[in-house]
Amino acid sequence: MNMPGIDHIEPEPIDTPTPAGHEITPRDRRFGREEGYDPAKYWQNGDPVATAFYNCLSLTFPRGEAFFIESVKEFRDHTPPQLQKEIRAFVQQEVIHSREHLALNRRVEENGYDTSRIEQRITESLAMTKGRPKITNLAATMILEHFTAITAQQFLANPRHWKDSDEETADLWRWHALEEIEHKGVAYDTWLYATRNWSRWQRWKVKALMMLVITRNFWGNRWNDTLDLLAQDGITGWRVKLRLLKFLLVEPGIARAIIIPWIKFFLPGFHPWNEDDRHLIQRAESDYDAAINGRPAAA
Repeated sequence: MNMPGIDHIEPEPIDTPTPAGHEITPRDRRFGREEGYDPAKYWQNGDPVATAFYNCLSLTFPRGEAFFIESVKEFRDHTPPQLQKEIRAFVQQEVIHSREHLALNRRVEENGYDTSRIEQRITESLAMTKGRPKITNLAATMILEHFTAITAQQFLANPRHWKDSDEETADLWRWHALEEIEHKGVAYDTWLYATRNWSRWQRWKVKALMMLVITRNFWGNRWNDTLDLLAQDGITGWRVKLRLLKFLLVEPGIARAIIIPWIKFFLPGFHPWNEDDRHLIQRAESDYDAAINGRPAAA
């Protein structure tokens, strides 16, 4: 017979800079569903390079976010109650993100692109996680969530990323970005709790090595995927590679813009919420509501 208080010990809260009272709010929004909605093939400023980059990034999300969900859920039931609540909200947000990117990805295919090679590369990358220790997959998730959070910060802080874009598609990316910022500490706090008995050196060594490997693979795959989509439009050669480099490093320069946030990941005491950028969430919400209220009703 179990004695009260013996069979269940509530996990101790963890020390985290996640803002007190911070709420993660799933927003069930849909984009591009209106009758007659037909965005241009090069929806990002009429630029095939920028459009191809974002399209191939979108293609990674449905399978990638399913991996994130499963990796974090493996540890959910053994975390403190507040973190369990945050993980549930994180899962809800990621499920909705996957749904909306599936819709965007269908539009990519409807524009005549063969995405099978890109999807095969994603599948093969995720297949490598099968049989790995659960903590390794959690570490990968924590790192990739940091990638999404620091790119999301740029997407909201710098309007140049969506200059002259199809407004509905840009709204999808901004909505996704604000929720990525909102839950940016969840996977990291789960990692901290799961490794609470590790030494600081062991924790840093694992996450640093994995960050270097994942960074190489992430940018290498996005580079190849973007060139794959461009080649299907007959856009090839060294000039297009220079255009892609300019897009990534100069204007709008998303890869250049996240270098410093990327470096901060390696610093002692790093945590995603060491930088409180909730003002970007509030601004994006206000801008989105103002844009929706100012648009004519769909036919």
